[in-house]
Amino acid sequence: MSTKHSGTCLCGTVRFEISGTFERFYLCHCSRCRKGSGSAHAANLFSSEAEITWLSGEDCIESYRVPDARHRRSFCRTCGSALPRVEAGGAMVVVPAGSLDTPVDIRPNAHICLSSRANWDDGLDEVTRLDGLPG
Repeated sequence: MSTKHSGTCLCGTVRFEISGTFERFYLCHCSRCRKGSGSAHAANLFSSEAEITWLSGEDCIESYRVPDARHRRSFCRTCGSALPRVEAGGAMVVVPAGSLDTPVDIRPNAHICLSSRANWDDGLDEVTRLDGLPG
């Protein structure tokens, strides 16, 4: 059964739909994903059969590939939000999980590249959790 997800960038300029199922969901801790996300890890969904339909803002999408590497990220030129992209010559759709506005029905399969994780990324389950902003 095929599913449909919708998503947007932070400023709302780029809107898209993803048709198809996600096969894998990885949380990548490599230094490139940490720099690209500004966080402890990137959270990306992967599908070999999904299709992206750009509803608006396709002309505002930029892409950056690290020289001499396979690492690439797509983002909104206006707000910098991470956006889906097609990889491997069209064989794989990669979707940043946080770009989706619809619930994801797959749990992460694995934390990957843990050998290069940030030194502050240990024991995070022990950090105080708040439902809103502090103070």
